[in-house]
Amino acid sequence: MSTRRGRYGWAARATVMAVVLGWLASAHVQATAEVRLPEGSADHYAGSQIAKHEGTSSSSRSAPSSEGGVEGIDVSSHQGEVDWTAHWNEGKRFAYVKASEGTGYLNPHFEQQYVGSYDVGMIRGAYHFALPDRSDGASQAHYFIDNGGGWSADGQTLPGVLDIEYNPYGSTCYGMSGAAMVDWILAFSNTYAERTGRWPVIYTSTHWWAQCTGNTGDFSATNPLWVARYSDSVGELPHAWVVHTIWQHTSTPIDQNLFNGSYDRLVALSTGIPALH
Repeated sequence: MSTRRGRYGWAARATVMAVVLGWLASAHVQATAEVRLPEGSADHYAGSQIAKHEGTSSSSRSAPSSEGGVEGIDVSSHQGEVDWTAHWNEGKRFAYVKASEGTGYLNPHFEQQYVGSYDVGMIRGAYHFALPDRSDGASQAHYFIDNGGGWSADGQTLPGVLDIEYNPYGSTCYGMSGAAMVDWILAFSNTYAERTGRWPVIYTSTHWWAQCTGNTGDFSATNPLWVARYSDSVGELPHAWVVHTIWQHTSTPIDQNLFNGSYDRLVALSTGIPALH
Protein backbone atom coordinates (compact mmCIF):
# COMPACT_ATOMS: atom_id res chain seq x y z
CA MET A 1 0.00 0.00 0.00
CA SER A 2 2.73 2.47 0.90
CA THR A 3 4.59 1.59 -2.31
CA ARG A 4 1.53 2.48 -4.38
CA ARG A 5 1.06 5.76 -2.49
CA GLY A 6 4.75 6.56 -3.07
CA ARG A 7 4.46 5.78 -6.78
CA TYR A 8 1.32 7.89 -7.09
CA GLY A 9 2.94 10.70 -5.05
CA TRP A 10 5.96 10.72 -7.35
CA ALA A 11 3.70 10.86 -10.42
CA ALA A 12 1.75 13.77 -8.96
CA ARG A 13 4.93 15.63 -8.14
CA ALA A 14 6.23 14.97 -11.66
CA THR A 15 3.04 16.32 -13.16
CA VAL A 16 3.21 19.47 -11.05
CA MET A 17 6.87 19.91 -11.93
CA ALA A 18 6.11 19.56 -15.65
CA VAL A 19 3.38 22.19 -15.40
CA VAL A 20 5.70 24.56 -13.52
CA LEU A 21 8.54 24.03 -15.99
CA GLY A 22 6.15 24.56 -18.89
CA TRP A 23 4.89 27.79 -17.33
CA LEU A 24 8.45 28.99 -16.72
CA ALA A 25 9.42 28.21 -20.31
CA SER A 26 6.38 30.10 -21.57
CA ALA A 27 7.14 33.05 -19.30
CA HIS A 28 10.75 33.05 -20.48
CA VAL A 29 9.69 33.16 -24.15
CA GLN A 30 7.25 35.99 -23.43
CA ALA A 31 9.83 37.94 -21.40
CA THR A 32 12.46 37.44 -24.09
CA ALA A 33 10.10 38.83 -26.71
CA GLU A 34 9.55 41.95 -24.62
CA VAL A 35 13.19 42.63 -23.77
CA ARG A 36 14.51 45.80 -25.37
CA LEU A 37 17.49 45.37 -27.63
CA PRO A 38 20.82 46.75 -26.42
CA GLU A 39 21.22 50.50 -26.78
CA GLY A 40 22.33 51.41 -30.27
CA SER A 41 21.23 48.07 -31.73
CA ALA A 42 18.92 48.59 -34.71
CA ASP A 43 18.62 52.22 -33.71
CA HIS A 44 18.38 54.71 -36.55
CA TYR A 45 17.47 58.30 -35.82
CA ALA A 46 15.28 60.54 -37.97
CA GLY A 47 17.30 61.55 -41.01
CA SER A 48 20.22 59.19 -40.40
CA GLN A 49 19.71 57.52 -43.77
CA ILE A 50 18.72 60.72 -45.54
CA ALA A 51 22.02 62.30 -44.51
CA LYS A 52 23.83 59.14 -45.67
CA HIS A 53 22.19 59.09 -49.10
CA GLU A 54 21.58 62.77 -49.80
CA GLY A 55 24.43 64.34 -47.85
CA THR A 56 24.40 67.37 -45.61
CA SER A 57 25.24 70.94 -46.42
CA SER A 58 28.26 72.68 -44.94
CA SER A 59 28.16 72.96 -41.18
CA SER A 60 29.35 76.55 -41.58
CA ARG A 61 26.11 77.77 -43.12
CA SER A 62 23.95 79.97 -40.95
CA ALA A 63 20.77 78.63 -39.44
CA PRO A 64 17.56 79.66 -41.19
CA SER A 65 15.66 82.53 -39.64
CA SER A 66 13.15 81.40 -37.05
CA GLU A 67 11.08 84.54 -37.49
CA GLY A 68 7.45 83.48 -37.72
CA GLY A 69 8.37 79.92 -36.73
CA VAL A 70 9.17 77.86 -33.64
CA GLU A 71 12.48 76.10 -33.01
CA GLY A 72 12.63 72.48 -31.89
CA ILE A 73 14.80 69.36 -31.82
CA ASP A 74 14.40 65.61 -32.18
CA VAL A 75 16.29 62.97 -30.20
CA SER A 76 16.81 59.22 -29.97
CA SER A 77 18.87 56.89 -27.82
CA HIS A 78 22.00 58.42 -29.36
CA GLN A 79 21.51 61.48 -27.11
CA GLY A 80 21.16 59.43 -23.94
CA GLU A 81 19.97 61.45 -20.94
CA VAL A 82 19.06 64.84 -22.40
CA ASP A 83 19.58 68.16 -20.59
CA TRP A 84 16.19 69.57 -21.47
CA THR A 85 16.65 72.75 -19.44
CA ALA A 86 19.66 73.66 -21.57
CA HIS A 87 17.70 73.20 -24.80
CA TRP A 88 14.80 75.20 -23.39
CA ASN A 89 17.16 78.03 -22.52
CA GLU A 90 18.43 77.95 -26.12
CA GLY A 91 14.91 78.67 -27.32
CA LYS A 92 13.70 75.19 -28.26
CA ARG A 93 9.98 74.89 -27.64
CA PHE A 94 9.09 71.52 -29.08
CA ALA A 95 10.68 68.08 -29.40
CA TYR A 96 10.12 64.74 -31.06
CA VAL A 97 11.48 61.63 -29.33
CA LYS A 98 12.10 58.30 -31.03
CA ALA A 99 9.95 55.62 -29.45
CA SER A 100 10.30 52.58 -31.68
CA GLU A 101 11.66 50.94 -34.82
CA GLY A 102 9.99 48.13 -36.73
CA THR A 103 8.42 45.82 -34.15
CA GLY A 104 11.60 44.85 -32.30
CA TYR A 105 13.25 47.98 -30.95
CA LEU A 106 12.31 50.46 -28.22
CA ASN A 107 14.38 53.49 -27.25
CA PRO A 108 15.82 52.70 -23.78
CA HIS A 109 15.97 56.44 -22.97
CA PHE A 110 12.42 57.16 -24.11
CA GLU A 111 10.91 57.86 -20.69
CA GLN A 112 13.58 60.35 -19.61
CA GLN A 113 13.48 62.11 -22.96
CA TYR A 114 9.71 62.15 -23.44
CA VAL A 115 8.78 63.06 -19.87
CA GLY A 116 11.77 65.37 -19.44
CA SER A 117 10.85 67.49 -22.44
CA TYR A 118 7.28 67.73 -21.13
CA ASP A 119 8.40 68.68 -17.63
CA VAL A 120 10.53 71.56 -18.90
CA GLY A 121 7.53 72.97 -20.76
CA MET A 122 8.05 71.77 -24.31
CA ILE A 123 5.30 70.50 -26.56
CA ARG A 124 6.51 67.04 -27.49
CA GLY A 125 5.62 63.96 -29.48
CA ALA A 126 7.03 60.57 -30.43
CA TYR A 127 8.22 59.10 -33.72
CA HIS A 128 8.53 55.62 -35.22
CA PHE A 129 11.29 54.54 -37.62
CA ALA A 130 9.56 52.39 -40.22
CA LEU A 131 10.91 49.10 -41.54
CA PRO A 132 8.27 48.25 -44.16
CA ASP A 133 9.86 44.96 -45.20
CA ARG A 134 9.74 43.52 -41.66
CA SER A 135 5.99 43.65 -40.97
CA ASP A 136 2.83 45.34 -42.22
CA GLY A 137 1.96 48.97 -41.59
CA ALA A 138 -0.87 48.22 -39.18
CA SER A 139 1.34 46.04 -36.98
CA GLN A 140 4.01 48.72 -36.73
CA ALA A 141 1.41 51.38 -35.94
CA HIS A 142 0.08 49.25 -33.07
CA TYR A 143 3.61 48.62 -31.78
CA PHE A 144 4.34 52.34 -31.87
CA ILE A 145 1.13 53.34 -30.09
CA ASP A 146 1.54 50.63 -27.46
CA ASN A 147 5.05 51.86 -26.67
CA GLY A 148 4.69 55.60 -26.19
CA GLY A 149 3.51 56.79 -29.58
CA GLY A 150 -0.07 57.64 -28.66
CA TRP A 151 -1.68 61.05 -28.46
CA SER A 152 -3.66 62.93 -25.82
CA ALA A 153 -5.47 66.25 -26.04
CA ASP A 154 -3.52 67.88 -23.23
CA GLY A 155 -2.16 70.76 -25.31
CA GLN A 156 1.39 69.50 -24.89
CA THR A 157 1.41 66.32 -27.00
CA LEU A 158 2.01 66.36 -30.74
CA PRO A 159 0.57 63.65 -33.00
CA GLY A 160 2.89 60.71 -33.57
CA VAL A 161 5.24 60.57 -36.55
CA LEU A 162 5.87 57.94 -39.18
CA ASP A 163 9.56 58.27 -40.10
CA ILE A 164 9.80 56.74 -43.59
CA GLU A 165 13.21 56.98 -45.27
CA TYR A 166 16.00 54.99 -46.91
CA ASN A 167 16.41 51.36 -45.82
CA PRO A 168 19.40 51.11 -43.45
CA TYR A 169 19.72 47.36 -44.05
CA GLY A 170 19.47 46.87 -47.80
CA SER A 171 17.58 47.97 -50.88
CA THR A 172 16.62 51.65 -50.79
CA CYS A 173 12.89 51.03 -51.09
CA TYR A 174 12.80 47.85 -48.98
CA GLY A 175 12.21 45.75 -52.12
CA MET A 176 8.74 47.23 -52.55
CA SER A 177 7.03 48.77 -55.56
CA GLY A 178 5.73 52.31 -55.37
CA ALA A 179 2.14 51.09 -55.07
CA ALA A 180 3.04 48.63 -52.31
CA MET A 181 4.89 51.35 -50.40
CA VAL A 182 1.92 53.70 -50.59
CA ASP A 183 -0.37 50.92 -49.36
CA TRP A 184 2.00 50.26 -46.42
CA ILE A 185 2.06 53.94 -45.44
CA LEU A 186 -1.72 54.12 -45.77
CA ALA A 187 -2.18 51.10 -43.50
CA PHE A 188 0.06 52.66 -40.85
CA SER A 189 -1.68 56.03 -41.15
CA ASN A 190 -5.21 54.62 -41.03
CA THR A 191 -4.43 52.38 -38.05
CA TYR A 192 -2.88 55.26 -36.14
CA ALA A 193 -5.90 57.48 -36.89
CA GLU A 194 -8.39 54.79 -35.88
CA ARG A 195 -6.72 54.25 -32.52
CA THR A 196 -5.78 57.81 -31.58
CA GLY A 197 -8.19 60.06 -33.44
CA ARG A 198 -5.27 61.88 -35.11
CA TRP A 199 -3.51 61.43 -38.41
CA PRO A 200 0.20 60.85 -37.94
CA VAL A 201 2.75 63.33 -39.20
CA ILE A 202 4.83 61.90 -42.06
CA TYR A 203 8.59 62.48 -41.93
CA THR A 204 10.43 61.96 -45.20
CA SER A 205 12.53 63.59 -47.91
CA THR A 206 11.44 64.72 -51.35
CA HIS A 207 14.01 62.49 -53.08
CA TRP A 208 13.09 59.36 -51.14
CA TRP A 209 9.39 59.88 -51.74
CA ALA A 210 9.91 60.27 -55.48
CA GLN A 211 12.09 57.18 -55.70
CA CYS A 212 10.10 54.85 -53.45
CA THR A 213 6.48 55.84 -54.10
CA GLY A 214 6.96 56.93 -57.70
CA ASN A 215 5.42 60.24 -56.65
CA THR A 216 2.10 58.55 -56.02
CA GLY A 217 -0.14 58.56 -52.99
CA ASP A 218 -1.69 61.83 -51.84
CA PHE A 219 -1.50 62.26 -48.08
CA SER A 220 -1.54 66.05 -48.15
CA ALA A 221 -5.16 66.41 -47.05
CA THR A 222 -4.71 64.34 -43.90
CA ASN A 223 -1.08 64.00 -42.79
CA PRO A 224 1.09 66.99 -41.80
CA LEU A 225 4.50 66.91 -43.49
CA TRP A 226 7.81 66.95 -41.65
CA VAL A 227 10.39 67.30 -44.41
CA ALA A 228 14.12 66.68 -44.10
CA ARG A 229 16.31 68.90 -46.24
CA TYR A 230 19.75 70.01 -45.09
CA SER A 231 20.02 73.24 -46.99
CA ASP A 232 19.35 76.97 -46.75
CA SER A 233 15.75 76.49 -47.87
CA VAL A 234 13.05 73.85 -47.70
CA GLY A 235 13.02 73.46 -51.47
CA GLU A 236 10.62 71.27 -53.41
CA LEU A 237 8.22 69.28 -51.26
CA PRO A 238 7.25 65.63 -51.74
CA HIS A 239 4.42 64.77 -54.12
CA ALA A 240 1.08 66.54 -53.51
CA TRP A 241 2.09 68.48 -50.40
CA VAL A 242 1.98 72.22 -51.01
CA VAL A 243 3.00 73.24 -47.50
CA HIS A 244 5.24 71.74 -44.85
CA THR A 245 4.53 71.73 -41.12
CA ILE A 246 8.06 71.03 -39.82
CA TRP A 247 11.43 71.36 -41.53
CA GLN A 248 14.46 69.41 -40.27
CA HIS A 249 17.19 71.69 -41.59
CA THR A 250 20.34 70.29 -39.96
CA SER A 251 21.68 67.41 -37.89
CA THR A 252 24.51 69.51 -36.39
CA PRO A 253 25.17 69.50 -33.48
CA ILE A 254 21.81 67.81 -32.97
CA ASP A 255 18.78 67.34 -35.22
CA GLN A 256 17.20 70.78 -35.38
CA ASN A 257 13.78 71.65 -36.68
CA LEU A 258 11.67 74.66 -37.48
CA PHE A 259 7.89 74.60 -37.12
CA ASN A 260 6.25 76.49 -39.97
CA GLY A 261 4.02 78.80 -37.98
CA SER A 262 3.62 80.72 -34.77
CA TYR A 263 3.60 79.17 -31.31
CA ASP A 264 -0.20 79.26 -31.11
CA ARG A 265 -0.34 77.20 -34.32
CA LEU A 266 2.03 74.68 -32.74
CA VAL A 267 -0.36 74.45 -29.80
CA ALA A 268 -3.21 74.03 -32.29
CA LEU A 269 -1.41 71.07 -33.87
CA SER A 270 -1.10 69.47 -30.45
CA THR A 271 -4.76 69.93 -29.61
CA GLY A 272 -6.15 68.62 -32.86
CA ILE A 273 -6.88 71.74 -34.90
CA PRO A 274 -5.07 71.67 -38.27
CA ALA A 275 -1.80 73.56 -37.93
CA LEU A 276 -1.86 75.09 -41.39
CA HIS A 277 -4.55 75.78 -43.94
